[in-house]
Amino acid sequence: MGDLSVNSDQISIVAVAGAAALAVGSVGLVAAWALRRRSIRWQLGLVAVVAVCSVLAGVLAVARLMFISDHDLGVVTLVTGSAAMVTALVAVLLGRAIVRWSQLVQADVRAVGTATAYVGGGRGPSEFQALSHELALARARLDEAQEREGRLEESRRELVSWVSHDLRTPLAGMRAMTEALEDGMTDEPERYHRQIRVEIDRMVRMVDDLFELSRIHAGVMRLQPEPVLLGDLVSEALAAADPVARARQVRLGGLVEPGVEVAADPAGLSRVVSNLVMNAVRHTPAQGAVEIHGRCVGDLIEISVTDGCGGLSSADMARVFDVAWQGGPARTPDDTVGGRGAGLGLAIVKGIVEAHRGQVQVENVDAPAGCRFLVRLPAVALAPSPAIE
Repeated sequence: MGDLSVNSDQISIVAVAGAAALAVGSVGLVAAWALRRRSIRWQLGLVAVVAVCSVLAGVLAVARLMFISDHDLGVVTLVTGSAAMVTALVAVLLGRAIVRWSQLVQADVRAVGTATAYVGGGRGPSEFQALSHELALARARLDEAQEREGRLEESRRELVSWVSHDLRTPLAGMRAMTEALEDGMTDEPERYHRQIRVEIDRMVRMVDDLFELSRIHAGVMRLQPEPVLLGDLVSEALAAADPVARARQVRLGGLVEPGVEVAADPAGLSRVVSNLVMNAVRHTPAQGAVEIHGRCVGDLIEISVTDGCGGLSSADMARVFDVAWQGGPARTPDDTVGGRGAGLGLAIVKGIVEAHRGQVQVENVDAPAGCRFLVRLPAVALAPSPAIE
């Protein structure tokens, strides 16, 4: 019977203390709702007050049931009051610290969108440190996006400038030749006709490049992949570039592993190889050499084109596939052998290769000094692109 009585008293104490704590907690939730838009220091202070008041309310309720003597009640009340003051002080200090850390994070957020340099700081709890780290990563991505946008804008301006120049010059020449033909002021009309045809073909190639580039950027380029022998594509590209190479006294050569087959759009991949070979020929000085190699490396098809351009600086290497990039005067001599493009060939190469889920990159080589353009394509077959209406 004694054990039952003790258990009954304990159950009563737990029930009364729990009911008192629940009542205080309910009042605390109402107060928290009322303070939901205030500073977090108020929330922390409220948590401390509710915790202490829950204990005090339970003690008082139990005392009313005569489970605690008056002397014990006074002792417990003093102890609880002292704990309440210390708890409130700690909550206030901690609240001020959290508010300070929050203000620092707010300053970091504001700094992310400004032009000033931003370095994330390790302040406050791990959650604030993680947030600061994410802000630093966001700022880095923002800087990269702004830099990329700046390069694109500069490329667009250069493209308009180069295309305007490359169209205006032949148009002015053709106007002069047609006026001379109309006035009968030439003794060699056949030569003028041939020159006009050459200039027209050059402008047609430029317009075709612009159209191809617009399709690549718009994402509407259609691919019709089929098995293609890499050796045949390389042979065709070398044959097409041979007259220009002979005129510039550049040697063409290379080697393709026999039987290497790639699943790709024949016209697109042929344009990739032709653009790379012609780009190499144009930028290789007389008596230089251009080498093209093709091989199968695991599940990839690798095509490399090496020239003797003298190499690229790090700044040029970062922009070599940008639209309208043509390099410095030393790399792009202003001659009439093979013509001077508008800086679209390598941008088209990059777009076509990426449409085939491949990669293209450039690196400097030492002997002789030049560049190597490396194209890697998946050896697996690609699904044909859907028709574009």
